[in-house]
Amino acid sequence: MKTLIIALLKDGHCISADFEMITAANGIGGEVLSAVMSKDAAPAAQAFAFRGGGKVMAVSHPSLEHFNDEMFAKVVGEIIGKTSPNLVIAPATSYGKALVSRLAAKHGGSMASDATGLTLENGQVVATRSSYGGAVISKVVANSAGPFFVTIRPKIFPESKSGAGEVVIESVSATCFDAKTKIVEVKSETSGTVSLAESDIVVAVGRGIKGPEHMKLFQDLAESLGAAFGASRAVVDAGWLPYQHQVGQTGRTVNPKLYIAVGISGAIQHLVGMRTSKTIVAINKDKDAPIFNIANYGIVGDAFEIVPALTNKFRAELKR
Repeated sequence: MKTLIIALLKDGHCISADFEMITAANGIGGEVLSAVMSKDAAPAAQAFAFRGGGKVMAVSHPSLEHFNDEMFAKVVGEIIGKTSPNLVIAPATSYGKALVSRLAAKHGGSMASDATGLTLENGQVVATRSSYGGAVISKVVANSAGPFFVTIRPKIFPESKSGAGEVVIESVSATCFDAKTKIVEVKSETSGTVSLAESDIVVAVGRGIKGPEHMKLFQDLAESLGAAFGASRAVVDAGWLPYQHQVGQTGRTVNPKLYIAVGISGAIQHLVGMRTSKTIVAINKDKDAPIFNIANYGIVGDAFEIVPALTNKFRAELKR
């Protein structure tokens, strides 16, 4: 078994989901290879090798400063041609899904997206993923001769902290950097906030907070926990928060260790995006709200009284 990990950097640095891929690959066994691409890939490649990335192929080029799925697909395509992996994995981020779907189509391989499990059964790689809003859990195996391409949901596997690895400076054809599109600048709408995809704690709000004028009260709770701040679609549709905060079927899928849902009723479209969270705490004045059906802990009461009390408690604990 030979697994190729595609590391997808942010601002030239590996993200936590990249290191989670190392754990997933090592769980399968066999040879582990990694591809790190950037304007200057060497520092990130060294970090990846230190975490157990195996043979880490560093590809550096000015055109790789920003993610371009067309260009990245050409680079990884050459690496696949040279190494012939059985399995290719990447984080199930927007970049990862765009890139891996291109690769699967280009190389005639099978693909499983947003997997929540990866195992080796009877010599065959099996990806576990949910469908129909989590109502169906399916096991997917490759049904083609090409590599099996899998994107893995962040926060499913723990980050690899150390392991064996070596960095190899990889050369690819100059034609890899010819693309129909050119990324000249990337502006992040979430600058200064904790990323929903990477945070271990998420505080999310719904229409139960009554209006945008109350938002800071709940953002303070997130800040006291060092948490990312999310929202239901109803909040985003109402214009109270921008889209990048939306959790759910048409927003982001998150899988934190702790998810605190405040004033969220629990429509299936929202549950799809957060129901795999390790621990779910629901705060809602309606004791019959559907969110309580999946919550590990439920607090029935007025969020405008409960949340400030929690915030003060957490801040007091931090000062100890």
